[in-house]
Parts: sequence; C-alpha cells; structure tokens
Amino acid sequence: MSALTIAGIVFVCLVFASAVGMIARYRLPHHHLSIDSRDVIKLATAVVGTLSALALGFLIASAKTTFEDAQTELRTSTARVLLLDRVMLHYGPETADARRLLSKLVEARLQRNWHTPAAMDGVGPQVSEDIGIEPVQDQLRSLKPSTDAQRLLQNRAIEVSGNVAEAHWLVVEQEDESLPFAFLIILVFWLSLLFFTFGLLSPVNGTVIFVLVSCALSVAGAVFLITDMAHPYLGVIQVSDEPLRNALDRLSKGKGPAA
Repeated sequence: MSALTIAGIVFVCLVFASAVGMIARYRLPHHHLSIDSRDVIKLATAVVGTLSALALGFLIASAKTTFEDAQTELRTSTARVLLLDRVMLHYGPETADARRLLSKLVEARLQRNWHTPAAMDGVGPQVSEDIGIEPVQDQLRSLKPSTDAQRLLQNRAIEVSGNVAEAHWLVVEQEDESLPFAFLIILVFWLSLLFFTFGLLSPVNGTVIFVLVSCALSVAGAVFLITDMAHPYLGVIQVSDEPLRNALDRLSKGKGPAA
C-alpha cells in the first residue's frame, strides 16, 4: 500500500470520527456533557493526545534517520565505485571489461531506483537481475596478476568491491521495511478517538469544521511523511540521484585510457 493511500485512509478516519462526535453531541443526554463530564473527557483526551504526539514524533524522527542514512549510503557507495574504477584503471587494460560492466551496473541502479532512461543495451541478464556488484567481483577474481603491484591492486579492488556489495545488500534488505501494520492501527485508533472528542465537545459551525478538517489533513500529512520517507528510493520524497549521475559521467569519461 502506497504512502499516499495510507495517508488518505487516515484522513478519512479522522474526518469520520469528528463527524460521529458532532452527531453524538446532539444525541447524548444532557448530563453526559455536563461540566464534570467535560473535565473528565478532556483529562482522558490529554493522555491519549500525549501518547499520539510522542508516537508521531518518534516515527517522524525514525523516518528522517532512515532517509538520511540512505543518502549517506548512496554517497559512500558512489565514492567506493569511483575508487574501484580508479584501482582497476591502474591495474591495466585487463580490467576494461570489468570497468565497462561497473558502468552498466551504475546505469542499472539508476534505472531500477529512479526509473531513469539509461543506455541498457548490452548489459546482459546477469546485470539486469538485482545481484549487485558480484559480476565485477567475479571478473576481478579471475585476473592473473603478473607483478606485485598488480597483485596489490587486485586485492585492493576485491576489498573495495566487497564494501560496495555489503552496502548494496543492506539497502536491499531495508527496502521491504515498513511501518508495522498493528502499530499503524493503534495509532489511527488513538487519533480517531482524539478527533471524536473534538467533535463531541465542539459546537457545529463552519469555522470548527474547517479547523477539524485542516487538522485531520495535517495529521494525515505527517503519516504520509513517515511512510514515504521510510522508503527513500520508492516514494514521492526520494534520495537524489545526482551522486550516481556524476559517478556515471566520470566512469564514462574514464573509459578511454583503459579500453
């Protein structure tokens, strides 16, 4: 379920709860809304409101951390890819195929995460699948260094590619993470209860309805931010692909000497 759909459901639930509260205001016996009853309702609502505020604040902070971690991972992986390309360049012309494949892998990630039109011709089935940098690692392991310098460069390239592979699989494992459904149900229940009491204790007029609808839209917007930022590569608010584009441009310019 998309973040926009979840936010829409939350908005409908909160508006519906407010409407039910307004209807109940005129259906309940008068003593149910006496001054003493209102005081108890306000105290109970304050407890639920505090829980809801803490939960929303925690979730927003967690989603922001996830988004920033994804940005950091992308910059770090991009830097390692460029370093790997330079190490293979210094190894010699034997790594030309591996460097070309590395460039295609960057294009594949742009296409997969940002749906960027990329020149994917000749990538091959082994890259079209989400297997990360493993094809490059296979070619690095198959190299036969003839000097100590090449042997050191091969080991360094394998080490850097291992770091890139580790970061890649960490991102793949985190892509399926989402807000627990049970927690979301409880949070919506708390918020609906709050908006029910708002409607119950408020007079029915245009200003009150406008304020309640605006508040429901604001809360739904917060839920949208939480669920959307938790998926940095899938939602409306996405990690910028600029680092990968710059890396791809550098990789393309650097193909000449090693070709």
